[in-house]
Formats: sequence, structure tokens, C-alpha cells
Amino acid sequence: MAMTSKTSANLSARLKQSARALRDTRAGARLDLERRVRDLEAEVQECRQLNLRLAELTDLVTELLVPATQRDEAKLAELLERYQKGL
Repeated sequence: MAMTSKTSANLSARLKQSARALRDTRAGARLDLERRVRDLEAEVQECRQLNLRLAELTDLVTELLVPATQRDEAKLAELLERYQKGL
């Protein structure tokens, strides 16, 4: 038996209401807090990865700029090749 859109909407509304009621309880508040902590931990991990990538790029730019200012073409070519292989 297929659900009608009205039945589906009613079910969705009841689920949302049940979720709100659960969140209003102590256990629900704990579950909500645990979910929020997991979300924050995931965001912190993402920030750590982005910061690491930024540090790597900063190191790369530094490595590229020093040989470029010293006109060391061989060293510059080597660094660019190493960077391209790392992509």
C-alpha cells in the first residue's frame, strides 16, 4: 500500500514533533548535546586538515620564492617538479 503525500506529510510532522518532545527531555537533551559535540569535533578535524594544508602551501611558496629571488633556475625547476608530483 503506497503512502499518499498527505499521509507522508502527517508522518513527517509527527516525527518532527516527537523529535522536539524527545529533545525537551533530559535524555533528549543529552542526545542532542552528544550530536552537537560530534558535529563540532568533525569541524575541528576539518579545520586541522585545512591548517595543515595551508602550512604545506606556505612552506612551498617559501621554497619557491627563495630560489626565484636568487635566480636559481635549477632549484626552482626541481621544486616545481616535486610539487607537481605531490598533487
